Amino acid sequence: NIENLLGQLLGERLGRIANLQLTTGDGTGDPNGIVTASTKGKDAAIATAVTYDELIDLVHSVDPAYRQSPKVRFMFNDLTLAALRKLKDGDGSYIWTSGNVQDGVPGSILGYRYSVNQAMDGVATGKKSILFGDFGKYWVRKVGAPTIGVRRETYWPDLGIAAHIFLDGELADTAAVKHLLQP
Repeated sequence: NIENLLGQLLGERLGRIANLQLTTGDGTGDPNGIVTASTKGKDAAIATAVTYDELIDLVHSVDPAYRQSPKVRFMFNDLTLAALRKLKDGDGSYIWTSGNVQDGVPGSILGYRYSVNQAMDGVATGKKSILFGDFGKYWVRKVGAPTIGVRRETYWPDLGIAAHIFLDGELADTAAVKHLLQP
């Protein structure tokens, strides 16, 4: 069924675009992305690595009231997760715990949940590689339903399909989410 296939493909594409804009948008024509809106919690010492101590400092840069929120978490991309999974504490124990999929217990870092978001930058010079805080303070507003249209003339003799989604995002309290900045 071509209509179902096109609907799924457009929905996935719109979702990826919305995620990118809500993550890194600059607020001028795009939503103010959560990475852009976050405030600095910690400067990393090295441009290409993250240390255990820097993660602890990032966590404690966020007010304790936000650290107790049910929506508190880390956010980073998958390559950053791979690097963090290799970090050990002073006793040689990994700081990442795998959780238990069968019991519905997610993996965690330093006891906090995390989200993998491929729209975030990795660990590199000048990048905000890790976010931590209460993500419930980032508000998203979606206006109406996505619109989908067919464009015959522009792509004649082929057929073009276009879609729009109108949304905005803003961090309601900049103290709620902090980032780690690579030098």
